[in-house]
Amino acid sequence: MPIPQTSTEDQLMPIAAMKLMESIWATQLMRLVGDRKWGEFADSVFGVYMRHALAIVLHFVFVICLILPFFWRICTRRSESSVLKPTHSRKLQLGVMHKLVLLSCISLTVLYASLGIWSPLCWWLKEIPKDFGAEGEYVFQTMAWAIMSGYAYYSLTRSKENLPFLLRMWWILSLSLYAFFLFLNIQEIKQQKHFSLSSLVEILALFLSAFLSYASFCGKTCEGSSTESIEEPLLNNIQENSENLKPKVTPYATASFLSRMSFSWMKPLLDAGHRKPLGIDDVPQVADTHKADYIYHKFRNQLDAKGNGTLSIAKMAIVIVQKDILFTAFLALMTSCSSYVGPYFIDNFVQCLADKKQFASEGIVLACAFLLAKAVESLSQRHWFFITVHLGVRVKAALTAAIYKKGLVLSSQSRQKHTSGEIVNYMSVDANRIGDFSWYLHDIWTSPLQVLLALGILYQNLGLASLAGMATMALIMMANFPLGKMQKNYNEKLMKAKDGRMKATSEILRNMKILKLQAWETRFLQKLETLRKKESNWLKKYFYGYAGLSFFFWGTPALVSVVTFGTCTMIGVPLTTGRILSALATFKILQEPIYSLPDLISMIAQTKVSLDRIADFLQEEELQPDAVKQISNDLTEMAIEIQEGVFSWDPTAPSSTIRGLDVQVKRGMRVAVCGTVGSGKSSLLSCIIGEIPKISGSVKISGTKAYVSQSPWIQSGKIRDNILFGREWDKTRYESVLQACAFEKDLELFPYGDQTKIGERGINLSGGQKQRIQIARALYQDADINLFDDPFSAVDAHTGTHIFQECLLRILGSKTVIYVTHQVEFLYRADLILVMRDGEITQAGKYDDILQESTDFEELVGAHQKALKSVNAMENSENLSSQALDEGPSTGNTTNVKDVDRQKLQKQDSSQKSKEVEEDLESKTNGEKEIDKGVKSSQLVQEEEREKGRVSLWVYWSYITAAYRGALIPIILLAHTTFQLLDISSSYWMAWATPLTEDQKPPVSKSSLILVYMALALCSALCILVRTIFICLSGFKSAQQLFSNMHSCIFRAPMSFFDATPTGRILNRVSTDQSKVDQIIPFQLGGLAFSIIQLLGIVAVMSQVAWQVFIVFIPVLAICIWYQQYYIVTSRELARLIGVCKAPVIQHFAESISGAATIRSFDQESRFMNTNLQLIDGFSRPSFHNAAAMQWLCFRIDILSNLVFVFSMVLVLCLPESIISPSIAGLGITYGLNLNLTQAWLIWTLCNVENNMISVERMVQYSRIPSEPPLVIENSRPSSCWPSNGTIDIIDLRVRYGPHLPLVLKGISCTFPGGNKVGIVGRTGCGKSTLIQTLFRVIDPVGGRIVIDGIDILTIGLHDLRSRISIIPQDPTMFEGTIRNNLDPLGDYSDDEIWKALEKCELGEVVREKEEKLDSLVSENGENWSVGQRQLVCLGRVLLKQSRILVLDEATASVDTATDGLIQQTIRNQFRDCTVITIAHRIPSVCDSDLVLVLSDGNVVEYDSPTKLLENKSSSFAKLVSEYTLRATNVEEK
Repeated sequence: MPIPQTSTEDQLMPIAAMKLMESIWATQLMRLVGDRKWGEFADSVFGVYMRHALAIVLHFVFVICLILPFFWRICTRRSESSVLKPTHSRKLQLGVMHKLVLLSCISLTVLYASLGIWSPLCWWLKEIPKDFGAEGEYVFQTMAWAIMSGYAYYSLTRSKENLPFLLRMWWILSLSLYAFFLFLNIQEIKQQKHFSLSSLVEILALFLSAFLSYASFCGKTCEGSSTESIEEPLLNNIQENSENLKPKVTPYATASFLSRMSFSWMKPLLDAGHRKPLGIDDVPQVADTHKADYIYHKFRNQLDAKGNGTLSIAKMAIVIVQKDILFTAFLALMTSCSSYVGPYFIDNFVQCLADKKQFASEGIVLACAFLLAKAVESLSQRHWFFITVHLGVRVKAALTAAIYKKGLVLSSQSRQKHTSGEIVNYMSVDANRIGDFSWYLHDIWTSPLQVLLALGILYQNLGLASLAGMATMALIMMANFPLGKMQKNYNEKLMKAKDGRMKATSEILRNMKILKLQAWETRFLQKLETLRKKESNWLKKYFYGYAGLSFFFWGTPALVSVVTFGTCTMIGVPLTTGRILSALATFKILQEPIYSLPDLISMIAQTKVSLDRIADFLQEEELQPDAVKQISNDLTEMAIEIQEGVFSWDPTAPSSTIRGLDVQVKRGMRVAVCGTVGSGKSSLLSCIIGEIPKISGSVKISGTKAYVSQSPWIQSGKIRDNILFGREWDKTRYESVLQACAFEKDLELFPYGDQTKIGERGINLSGGQKQRIQIARALYQDADINLFDDPFSAVDAHTGTHIFQECLLRILGSKTVIYVTHQVEFLYRADLILVMRDGEITQAGKYDDILQESTDFEELVGAHQKALKSVNAMENSENLSSQALDEGPSTGNTTNVKDVDRQKLQKQDSSQKSKEVEEDLESKTNGEKEIDKGVKSSQLVQEEEREKGRVSLWVYWSYITAAYRGALIPIILLAHTTFQLLDISSSYWMAWATPLTEDQKPPVSKSSLILVYMALALCSALCILVRTIFICLSGFKSAQQLFSNMHSCIFRAPMSFFDATPTGRILNRVSTDQSKVDQIIPFQLGGLAFSIIQLLGIVAVMSQVAWQVFIVFIPVLAICIWYQQYYIVTSRELARLIGVCKAPVIQHFAESISGAATIRSFDQESRFMNTNLQLIDGFSRPSFHNAAAMQWLCFRIDILSNLVFVFSMVLVLCLPESIISPSIAGLGITYGLNLNLTQAWLIWTLCNVENNMISVERMVQYSRIPSEPPLVIENSRPSSCWPSNGTIDIIDLRVRYGPHLPLVLKGISCTFPGGNKVGIVGRTGCGKSTLIQTLFRVIDPVGGRIVIDGIDILTIGLHDLRSRISIIPQDPTMFEGTIRNNLDPLGDYSDDEIWKALEKCELGEVVREKEEKLDSLVSENGENWSVGQRQLVCLGRVLLKQSRILVLDEATASVDTATDGLIQQTIRNQFRDCTVITIAHRIPSVCDSDLVLVLSDGNVVEYDSPTKLLENKSSSFAKLVSEYTLRATNVEEK
């Protein structure tokens, strides 16, 4: 409906009236302004009535303009009601700003209504003259604001557009009107020496109208949400939904000038955070020009042109943000200059109060100058800080991306120089430090500028005496240099010690499973605590250094003041109150640059070190770009061609890794590579994908390639994503690949199928599953060349045969395939076999051709045939076994142990079994229903848990009482309170004891003046020293306590915690969170308490000037607290999101570095780079908006603080000298200069404390992890010789991985006789690994028990159990260090014993060939040793330990058949009388066992001697052997 138009006469009448009033008003005003008779005008009858008339006319006109259109609209609606259908207007919920607007309008209504009632009461009660003009003014003002409140409510709740123009114009006009009225009231107060109630109302009205004026600039009304549903066209809904699907971009990108100035663009996010806890999806994306992709490419282009040197990196980091740097330089200049306006004019202000005015309105001019300076300082400082954080985030993003990109292309030699932990440190520490230097960038020139400005002010006030103060200041600065240098040295040592601890922590977390299985976690925890002790020693020294610097910081103003004022008295410079206060204010401002100078120098040095480290890393050698030459398919029929190739992992080594390599592989060929352990098979594949440095020769390939590494590399994420690996999902091809890899049944076992999330490094997958996912990944890529590095080692015979036939022969039948294998049975189908030894191809040809030669290949085949003969011999003996059984029951190892177990079970657990069987049957029948209902457990790897809402007071209490139960806290508070009282007393003494002017006589002598001030200053400095030392002690003790609690819980956590928790999350807590607890939180908590005490001190001083300051201070403080509470809800969640979003960046970084070879072989560098950039943007989102939210709050706190300061100045100017001394008034204003900074600092510290206490919250969270059962049970410890026999009784064992998951082991019962060799076989997922984990109590059973030599393992401690059993795990583990440390991590054995173990595990010769022998270096994860050699090292460990029970979990999967035979022989000889449990996919490895346990779907299918099991041709074991012999026999037939 169109708004009715008023007539021309209606419009001209109020305009003419206003023009007339303006003309009269301007004439009289100009006359009085020219005569500077404001007081006369304010007190004159004409002035009073002119004011009343102006207020009445303006409010009357406004009411008429508001009411007439409203009535016209109502009348028009009535007349059209019969024509138009009623419409449903949308009623909006009021937002916070709306409520404040309405509250302000209603408050003004109430204020003027109260005045209207109070005035007649005063006429009647006090019999004062009646002022009908004032009463009329109050009536019209009340009526106008009441009507305006209703109109504003109507507009805010129903309008879709901007606030009505009339409302906004009136709010702006009312601000000017009330400001002028307040000015007239001030002049009236000066003339009449009386402060009336109307003056107070005018002051409050000015503040409220100022807020309404601010709201008028915002203008928008659509802030709330609809409370009534309305019908919208379907098309609109579709458009809205499509818009919602688009990623939200930060409002900062499109914000108006005023919105950016006031940070109002943050309000939608703050409102969202106020309504509900923020999630990462609620935080908008950063603008396109601020995204990591844009910044990185800009940085990379500049860097490519200039080089990777330290200076180049520094220049390019500046170039990419140069506009912001220049703008922040201007803002820093404005901040520095405006901060000295107060000290410069404070002397003039005191003289003005003492009636020594240079002109009549000097007080008003000075007040305006103070207000303008504080406004400029606040505005420039807020935007300086915000843009500084903003550009720091972008520099970090560019450097992080550059480091990541470099990590993907590092050469092997460069990779050995930098561990993955060090590379992560370049990203997480060095890049952050360079980005954080943006805070100090402008301090380089602003600090000298501030010193020069201070020198000028001091010289103007104190003359030559100022030079003494500056000299003292220079000496203090020089004294700070050694302290700063010492602090820098402590910090470097601290960081170095922290790097060592983090390196050890990362390695421990990565290998936590082997530590628990070997019962090493306690010793490794002690090792970590030793490293922490070294770190804490430097932390303690750092704290003491901080105490010294803090003492200088807080004591400098007092010391410099004493020297300066003492010099003044000596040389005869007259000290007046104004000069004293100006000097004190100047010294307080100089406190910051003096203190920050050593910190600045230290930061420059640290940034230089970080730049050098990153520059050195970016200059490291990359993979040779010409190592592999890509040839078009049209130009050659060769898929791979290597000519005269010489390759070496270490180009400086005297002998090459691969020598004399000449290979030609035609397109579509299948090439097999075989050889003994360490012969160079994997290195050959590395030559083809360009991983190993090329010394000479050429490598040419034609077509795309795919690579399956020997050590599976699995990404954290879904199974499907690992298989697709960046390709689009094709259902037909996907299902074909799953079938070829025999992975369909495995997916059925996972709770979410192929949507199941894989833990870090595939921790929740078996070795066979990880290998098959790798193979599926390669198949799905449909590459021309497929490279497989020992793909059959981790799978059983049946699965291996299936993969070979379906993958290599069927799907890849027309592709080029090169596969490395130790299993001879897979060689006969190869078109070409390459036999390697010592880095050379000793034989090449087809199977039959090279078999005729009496060389290495014959040895491999001979070992295979020997193993096969042992199996055949076992099969051939079945007739003899049958005859023995017919003659009578055997008493040897061939006894059916299941019958014995049943008898034991009936005797021992008859009463318990029936109940457990019923539960088992119930779980079987209900298991599927539970899964269908969604009762099954959630994904293994969950989103990182984070608390929501306010940080619990219990967290604060936990931190405070962690150190001496909080006994130091009262001492700290008392020390700072005393300091604050002494500081105020010293300033008060100087203000009172000095004359206002030079011609007045001082109250005390000069010597008394200085001595008292010196005593007060000395006592205050001692209080600071005591306070700081106790803070350091308390912070240090709390940090140590939290560290111990968290690490103890982490090391005692069950393996299920590590399976479900990525290492990056734990590292984030033990690094970032621990650093905050070490170095930030104690001082921030102290700073919070000190800010509160300081603020109370400032307000107390200002209240001594005029108690009326509380009229404004109390509501302003309430508003500040409300703002803080409103802000902290969002900021707290943003801070938590920062911690949550940082872990994926580190995790993806570490994963990419460990799988760089796989990523490069699939040509996926660009995709992974894009993922890294997206994760960086994900981290930048909460960081950027958290910084903006902080400045949003500080900007508003500054405005409110400035209002209090202005109000106090107005009071000081209005009050006569008889009421308050100008000296005390000047002192109040001097303290008031710091009010906005102190109040903003208090709120900022309060918010930062809560945000940083999230680190304590996260550490406490990991201090409450449910732990494993006790390590030692003192009253149930086995004897030192246990187990003496090694008999293991498994009785009705039932195991499940979660309370709502089906059973994995379903009541199995059997006995492993002591001294027997027991083989465990079965398909993937049958429960083999679960049984072993239950034996080591990695998982505790839900029913049944395991008894070893008569002792139930559930009744003894974990260490007593695990330390008596040995295991060689499926994934061989080596720690960074030396061979000696890897074989004997605990240092329990001599060198002779270690050498004997090396000889027995076939590694003695390899180690002796190395120069360092037992001290030969082992790189991270043992990457400079082959996988087979790593497994031999694990064998050496158990040979040293010599336990009565040994478990082999695929211990020989990665070695050739000949080496496997030697290992089996070694185990037979060295563990002749021990119980050996072997899980193996190689049938020969279990065929010589005394007993074989066959598992299927968690049940015991068969358990007997191999000979007996082979008698039944339909037995599962017989089928496994048949599959193996059939596959192996094909070799013989061939």
